[in-house]
Amino acid sequence: MIARGAMLGPDQPVILHMLDIEAAAEALNGVKMELIDAAFPLLKDIVATTDVVEACMDVDIAIMVGGFGRKEGMERKDLVSRNVSIYKAQASALEKHAAQDCKVLVIANPANTNALILKEFAPSIPEKNITCLTRLDHNRALAQISERLDVHVSDVKNVIIWGNHSSTQYPDVNHATVTTSYGEKSVRELVADDHWLDMEFITTVQQRGAAIINARKQSSALSAASAACDHMRDWVLGTPKGTWVSMGVYSDGSYGIQPGLIYSFPVTCANGKWSIVQGLKIDKFSRVKMDATATELVEEKSLAYSCLD
Repeated sequence: MIARGAMLGPDQPVILHMLDIEAAAEALNGVKMELIDAAFPLLKDIVATTDVVEACMDVDIAIMVGGFGRKEGMERKDLVSRNVSIYKAQASALEKHAAQDCKVLVIANPANTNALILKEFAPSIPEKNITCLTRLDHNRALAQISERLDVHVSDVKNVIIWGNHSSTQYPDVNHATVTTSYGEKSVRELVADDHWLDMEFITTVQQRGAAIINARKQSSALSAASAACDHMRDWVLGTPKGTWVSMGVYSDGSYGIQPGLIYSFPVTCANGKWSIVQGLKIDKFSRVKMDATATELVEEKSLAYSCLD
């Protein structure tokens, strides 16, 4: 997708730096061979390496897909601890070798907290340049509304994912609209079923990743890759006028969320920068959901910091 221009546009040449662990070096080389054989006009060069310094050298965009997945019977603290050590090492390499204005997108779970650890150990990368992926959840929410109303997904906009990329996230449709032949209508008005919107819809989006693992026996792949491209494309090239997207970003205290967490907010992007959408009315139901996912992030943060000792 990146080599085809899905991330940075059809006119932007790219050099891909791909990093993997030593045990996967041969498979990584196979991926490089396939990329070469695809003869993508935009792909100017490929660096396939197991050396984190070589991988981070002068990169403008870093997409952090690698992490330690949770194994059966594994305690949460063990999972966080393994990922803290991975992200500490990668943060140091980015800090020393990436381009000065490098944009970072963390995908590996726990994504929000991995991004926070990366920020901690790469202090010279601006905090606004470190984000995590909640666009996949955002796209899932758009798709659920589109299916429910039998409208094209491109006609639905401005859902919000608040909080953590976990099962506590809050998919919010209170400000979402659908473009109809009669103009823009609110999702709540068109769905006309508050019970579904406040219960089943939220649970479906929260649990969608687990449902896909259950069906495929593997994590989301295509949809996650597509969401990563969407996240980066909008961040670099800008969001359409009147449309916002969800990104896990560094909280500045907006909407009463504790500053210093990486929390998913509605954002608009222009000139390579994101801004949190301000002034949205938050009802009591939403407040409770937003605070619950923030509480989980505060707990994850303290758990991660306890692993740093």
